Amino acid sequence: MKKILITGATSGFGKASAEIFAREGNEIIITGRREERLHDFKKELSEKYGAVVHCLAFDVQNKDAVFDALSNNPLIDGLDVLVNNAGLALGRDLFDEANLDDWETMIDTNVKGLLYVTRAVLPVFIKNKKGHIINIGSTAGKEVYERGNVYCATKHAVEALSQSMRIDLVRHGIKVTAVHPGAADTEFSLVRFKGSKEKADAVYSGYKPLYAPDVAETIYYVTTLPDHVCLNSIVMTCKAQPNSFYLHRSTEQEKS
Repeated sequence: MKKILITGATSGFGKASAEIFAREGNEIIITGRREERLHDFKKELSEKYGAVVHCLAFDVQNKDAVFDALSNNPLIDGLDVLVNNAGLALGRDLFDEANLDDWETMIDTNVKGLLYVTRAVLPVFIKNKKGHIINIGSTAGKEVYERGNVYCATKHAVEALSQSMRIDLVRHGIKVTAVHPGAADTEFSLVRFKGSKEKADAVYSGYKPLYAPDVAETIYYVTTLPDHVCLNSIVMTCKAQPNSFYLHRSTEQEKS
């Protein structure tokens, strides 16, 4: 049994990952901004799998809240895996037309939030001379596409930080893995298009995208490898997506 901390665990990849880790008998710490949803999810996992689940409610954008929740918290003693999942995209605008508040939120969540959480738990990993950091990036961190601008920049930062962490922390016996999913049908697009279900659904028309459990199974898999094995970077897409901006869309009959 391992102890796993997952940020952004109330939806998408984080929620699916928590479910798989709980199903496989691990102790999990789920975090997110929505405290009521965290506690409802904790109850669901405990009843379904008999899992040991803990909740920590905070916003990764808030440095003080992150360190208050995690630093010197006995709950994270013996932590084995950190899944830096909390992240988002806001807007799909041309650079000169984009909303600056959207830029700030993406940078504060996708980059600074990842940094805050990682630094807050690192003393435990360093003390134990082991640990595994899994950073959730995106194919947008590999290739830039039109109207992606700052979102792509934040995910390029996740890839660069993952490489840097891997180099800097290897002396402590810490693994670092970056997982870069392509198009995935989760709440992500609904957030990106600010609640417009029509626009969000259009993103996935004409092909079968990844789903949250697909990505979660990959996240779980990398934690099951022998201690001396580390997958440093994984790019995963659905069959219809060969890179970050090209999709082969077909008829509904072919899609199914």
